[in-house]
Amino acid sequence: MTIARYSLIAASLLTLAACGKQQEQAAPEASAPPAASAAAAAPAGGEGTTVKIGHAAPLTGNIAHLGKDNEYGVKMAIDEINEAGGADIGGKKVKFELVSEDDQADPKTATTVAQRFVDQKVAGVIGHLNSGTTIPASKIYSDAGIPQISPSATAVAYTAQGFKTAFRVMANDAQQGKVLGEYAVNKLKAKKVAIVDDRTAYGQGLADEFEKAAKAAGANVVKREFTTNQETDFNAILTSIKGAKPDLIFYGGMDAQAAPLKKQAKKLGISAQVMGGDGTQTPELIKLAGADAEGMISSSPGQEKVAMPGGKAFLDKFKAKFGTEVQLYSPYCYDAVKVMVEAMKKAGSTEPAKYLPEISKVELDGVTGHIAFDEKGDIKNGAITLYQVKGGKWEVLDTIGGGAK
Repeated sequence: MTIARYSLIAASLLTLAACGKQQEQAAPEASAPPAASAAAAAPAGGEGTTVKIGHAAPLTGNIAHLGKDNEYGVKMAIDEINEAGGADIGGKKVKFELVSEDDQADPKTATTVAQRFVDQKVAGVIGHLNSGTTIPASKIYSDAGIPQISPSATAVAYTAQGFKTAFRVMANDAQQGKVLGEYAVNKLKAKKVAIVDDRTAYGQGLADEFEKAAKAAGANVVKREFTTNQETDFNAILTSIKGAKPDLIFYGGMDAQAAPLKKQAKKLGISAQVMGGDGTQTPELIKLAGADAEGMISSSPGQEKVAMPGGKAFLDKFKAKFGTEVQLYSPYCYDAVKVMVEAMKKAGSTEPAKYLPEISKVELDGVTGHIAFDEKGDIKNGAITLYQVKGGKWEVLDTIGGGAK
């Protein structure tokens, strides 16, 4: 689908890289940006002013379906604001322009995209999708004083850097990994677990948190293996795991790898339960794995989409507008835009230096639930929902946490 006023990085500029590669280390300490550079990052809202909001995600490659889903969520929020005549900011009507870039799920490309946003003087950024791209890009946004709200990067390290510009609107991996590990042991009665991760900031980080929680609950980790986020042949790893006879296999990574892993486990006659995180809880996983997806258990931060306060209406509007189903993170992208614009309203300005301090004070009831931030920029009271593939569809097993205002 062609989307007006989108600016995309041509895939030929850089070699397509893997989803969520290990990020370059960002500086551990944050410093407040100079007021001049922050103010220069975007024009002040005025009569007839169009303010740029950046969005970054992989729009090409093996998880482009998730990147487009994110992009659509941002676009829907911006289109709604513009179609209503714009946002009232500082007594003036302000409209927004979406500037969408393909970071190819590659840390190096993400930093190039981030600098491009700085040069284009965007007022804020919704993104990135992957933790491995969000983290290195966050240093650039911090230095420029540009607010960044990630709708999907769950690695603890993102907000642990202490950057005042960094926020996220979904639960992090510490919360998610703890729920997954405890559920595997306490509910599924897994005594022996095997763990595989894709060695990305997201996949390894979530696997580490799962391992910590599973061990604390009494499980024995009989195998810890790793792969890459481009691999599709897991037979050697699974054969090694099969010999250890685990009750459960946890995979830290995305659906593009989890699907073949699940299929190959079935073919090898492995009876262990297969479990993953939010990167695997997608319609695409069922499409890729087919009948072998049956029984897969995955988590996703937040409530079940149809159970979200604005979920049903959002799903219907999304399908009508884009002709496709929500994949995963688009409701969070939509809410991230609303948070950013609400902070601008509170500040009476679209200048990053002026509205940035207001983001941490924003509290609103979004599509995904009540949104409020802690001192690190993480969402408070983030819920985690567990799902299982039954009859070719994701069905809710349990929702843990969330809901408190």
